[in-house]
Amino acid sequence: MKKELSIIQINDTHGYIGSHLDLFYDDTGVSLENVGGFARMQTIINELQRVRPTFILDNGDTFHGTYEAVQSKGLKLIPLVNTLGIQAMTFHWDTAYGPEHLKKAIGEKLNYPILAINAYEEETDKLYFDPYTILEQDGVSIGIIGIAATIIDKTMPPHFSEGLYFTLGNEELPQYIEELQNKDVDFIVVLSHLGFPQDVQMMKEIEGVDICLSGHTHNRLSEPVQIGETTIIQSGSQGAFIGRLDLIIEDKKILELDHSLIRLTEDVSEDHKMKVLVEEITTPHEEKLAEVIGHTDAILHRGWNTESTMDNFLLEAIQQETNSDLVFSNGWRYGAPVDAGPITLRQLHQIIPVNPPISTVEMSGREIYDMLEENLERTYSADPYQQMGGYVKRSLGLKIFFKAENPKNYRIQKLLIKNEPIDMEEIYSVSYVTNQGVPKKYGKNHKNLDIHAIEALRNFLKNKDVYHPQLFGTFELI
Repeated sequence: MKKELSIIQINDTHGYIGSHLDLFYDDTGVSLENVGGFARMQTIINELQRVRPTFILDNGDTFHGTYEAVQSKGLKLIPLVNTLGIQAMTFHWDTAYGPEHLKKAIGEKLNYPILAINAYEEETDKLYFDPYTILEQDGVSIGIIGIAATIIDKTMPPHFSEGLYFTLGNEELPQYIEELQNKDVDFIVVLSHLGFPQDVQMMKEIEGVDICLSGHTHNRLSEPVQIGETTIIQSGSQGAFIGRLDLIIEDKKILELDHSLIRLTEDVSEDHKMKVLVEEITTPHEEKLAEVIGHTDAILHRGWNTESTMDNFLLEAIQQETNSDLVFSNGWRYGAPVDAGPITLRQLHQIIPVNPPISTVEMSGREIYDMLEENLERTYSADPYQQMGGYVKRSLGLKIFFKAENPKNYRIQKLLIKNEPIDMEEIYSVSYVTNQGVPKKYGKNHKNLDIHAIEALRNFLKNKDVYHPQLFGTFELI
């Protein structure tokens, strides 16, 4: 008997519960559009649920990334995600408040399970979360397997993985596929936060997965990717899109599959109930966060791989505070762009929601060179499983000419610091934010200053009538 159903993918919302500006690409370069929001998302879900069984799955990066999310350690978002009707999730930035907080303070209040086949307790080697769940609606049974971000204990700050270690999940996955096949499910979905390149590689190696919902790398896939018998989709980030799969199945086989990448534009009406829930969270902070801190005469964004105006803004602010030779921050993907015009306190919190202290360190030329080669490998590795970063590390005070296609440790062709060739023996003064800016294994005398990132951004704008964003050509691809 043929059965019709739909799957909704929500991925990498990063705490963006309301509508916001997001970045889009056209023949002029980049443009901004007001999109997203849980209220629009709820409208799409409600309309679909009225006509067919609908399974709603979340790839994670949900409980972190905006002021409201961070200020409440994700707790204020729980009523919203429960109302959306999510039925399972996996995670990455969601452990920013510690794994125990995610499991107990958040997880025990959710109406659905958090899944990960690759998150283990250090002391017992036991799984910290359930590896899978089985969802049933109107005679349809789906096995959902979760894979958390493998980088949580490798590139993130240590408290993200306190008491846990993470594997890639490729060795464990076949076992759980077999278990679900033996439980007679109609088909199997992998809910992954590894990233699109890693998911493609894993689906090439492992059979038995019907659908892979991919997260982490913020790809806006307008067409599904077919790897053997596995269909892979990924649906952008920050709630600007959701993914929809309409399926017809029979005798445990997918006969038809139709995919839509749905942009949540202003044409999508806002569900009233969800809009009220969102406003209950955002309204108490609106007056504070609406404060105008400064002005920019061009868009600040993070939409480019090697350098971005938003991160140069952050780096310049840090440099003003420290006057160091070099400044580094992580190549984060998240963060809604800022249009030309006023810059508000809310937008500063969206640029760097963790608001870390500015840190300083002394680094040799050799350490700087090695750190940058490591970062390029984690960004451009020919082995998808070794890609562990976001974008290229954001840098100020240097210039690199590099070949992305070269093998590990051989990408940098020339490296200049303050317009001079790097001296491998010289000690340079460096400032940075977070362990992702400069990992503790590099350099000596790491110190946290009293000033935090958002205060530095405020100070930087204080005496400027307008900020003029620019690109410095820090990383030159040759």
